[in-house]
Amino acid sequence: MIYRIFAVLSVAAVIIGSLMLAQQNSAPQAPAARQAGPDEGYSARDARLVQTGPDGLPLYTLDATAIRQLPATGRVRLSEVRMSMRNGADRWTATADRGEILHRSSRIELDGHVRVSASIQGSRSPLRIATDKLFFNSRLDIVSTAAPVTLTWSGQRVDARGLIANLKAHRLQLESLVHAIITPAH
Repeated sequence: MIYRIFAVLSVAAVIIGSLMLAQQNSAPQAPAARQAGPDEGYSARDARLVQTGPDGLPLYTLDATAIRQLPATGRVRLSEVRMSMRNGADRWTATADRGEILHRSSRIELDGHVRVSASIQGSRSPLRIATDKLFFNSRLDIVSTAAPVTLTWSGQRVDARGLIANLKAHRLQLESLVHAIITPAH
């Protein structure tokens, strides 16, 4: 009889032990440590980037409603861009729907309804440029595009394909397909 009681207790112990192990395995476990994924970069709303010159004054200021770094491509994307540049007494402003900056580059790309207005020293009226794509090299102070461009200055309009403006040399060059009707001032 003791043998039977011992056998029943042994079976009961195995069943109870199995049930306890099953409960431990189904208990919620601590979450696994999150593995670091690829760097997602930074992003900001209503952001301002400022590049200063040796005198500490801003060479250009770039405002955007959104800025997002894309580390995988080495680019920074900009939305609703407004850019101000200075070159001596000359002041340039540009607006665009979008923009991109290549990491560690002096080149800023503006895209979508790009509008530039320049107050040139000695000129009574601003120079205005309209295009769909424009590049600004902040190291060389050169504005350029290969896209169609409309230039308006002192009531005169010139259409062309491509433009290079050297801000330091005060020189603007239209590349090709230049079309203009110049009306003399009275």
